[in-house]
Amino acid sequence: MGKTGSIIWVKVKGRKGNAKRVENGLSTKAHPGPAQRFTSSGHKRRYMKRSPKALSK
Repeated sequence: MGKTGSIIWVKVKGRKGNAKRVENGLSTKAHPGPAQRFTSSGHKRRYMKRSPKALSK
């Protein structure tokens, strides 16, 4: 975390339409759910690409 007020927050919509605030750097990445944690090669997936529709203005 940076100094007070240095983080830019953006709103992201969830699956049910509820909005939450995330840091601007994480606005294009989403944490996968339990069923999507592993790739086909067996490696653990850290982030998934977030849908462009999820970014609420």
